[in-house]
Amino acid sequence: MRVVLAGGGTAGHIEPALALADALRRLDPGIGITCLGTERGLETRLVPARGYELALVPAVPLPRAITPQLLTVPGRLAGAINAAAGIMDRVQADVLVGFGGYVATPAYLGARRRGVPIVVHEANPRPGLANRLGARLTEHVFTGHPDASLPHAEYVGIPLRREIVMLDRLSTGDKARSYFGLENDRPTLLVFGGSQGARAINEAALASAPVLRQAGVQVLHVIGPKNSVVEEPPPGDPQYVVLPYVDRMDLAYAAADFVLCRSGAMTCAELTAVGLPAAYVPLPHGNGEQKLNAAPIVEAGGGLMVDNADLTADWIIQHVLPILRDPERVVQMSDAASRIGRKDADTVLARKVMNVISAGGRR
Repeated sequence: MRVVLAGGGTAGHIEPALALADALRRLDPGIGITCLGTERGLETRLVPARGYELALVPAVPLPRAITPQLLTVPGRLAGAINAAAGIMDRVQADVLVGFGGYVATPAYLGARRRGVPIVVHEANPRPGLANRLGARLTEHVFTGHPDASLPHAEYVGIPLRREIVMLDRLSTGDKARSYFGLENDRPTLLVFGGSQGARAINEAALASAPVLRQAGVQVLHVIGPKNSVVEEPPPGDPQYVVLPYVDRMDLAYAAADFVLCRSGAMTCAELTAVGLPAAYVPLPHGNGEQKLNAAPIVEAGGGLMVDNADLTADWIIQHVLPILRDPERVVQMSDAASRIGRKDADTVLARKVMNVISAGGRR
């Protein structure tokens, strides 16, 4: 069996694709897997690092809605479709699984041209153009959010890395805090803003540092690889650890009692899978999907939500600090978050993909 995965551009598209690839290999170690991507996406680093073949197609950015702008890209899109179709011919693909993003549109159209069965996975509650197109070309459509609206859609959750879904925070906590130079017996706040960081979150958290420390709270703050801070908190106890990037987010989650973060689909899925409560700060741009991502978690009691414009050091002190100082409330919110988490989406989707192959193969 040979599977082609199309999910390039951002970590939100790539990580679910790679989690699915891992699950497929667990079910069939001999399965052939090729990932489609573009030279400008994170996939050029992430896919080879995970041991999978990466095949590149030209990037063709498309508008988020079906507008007359689509008429300006037919030439470039045709070239990308040909490239994607050629890759599927070369590997003799039995199925294409798309996760959205720049590479998914030519992949869907190339698969349709070659008669390769298509599977669509949409992580967000508001599907993008690529997956809205893909869902018109197949009946095999799966979503990571229960409220996503696509034809034939079945909710399965978002495929996540094994090191996340298998994480036992209680047994790993002491080791994780030591890994980051933190104390084992202090309430711990994890701060991050997605793979690239978030200035508003960084500034508010850093400004709250003196009060958090005075209250006995230690902080692990991942500012993002492209960000810098004017002034880091001085060394002291409790610790306030500032890092540009963390490769071991599983250990960061294990070290934390509470999180301050954006509310991308992957972030929400991972935090609920490991049972971590959070204060979510939806990205103020785009189509509002980050607010929709966090809403079910907040409604279930597993988190708080604050608009980006309202996030300040005072807000953190007034809303996050009381939770960190109340272990019973942390436990209650952790339980609420974990109740709506999905840990098996990778295996569920892998079995769905293999069923598609078994049902028809190439058409």
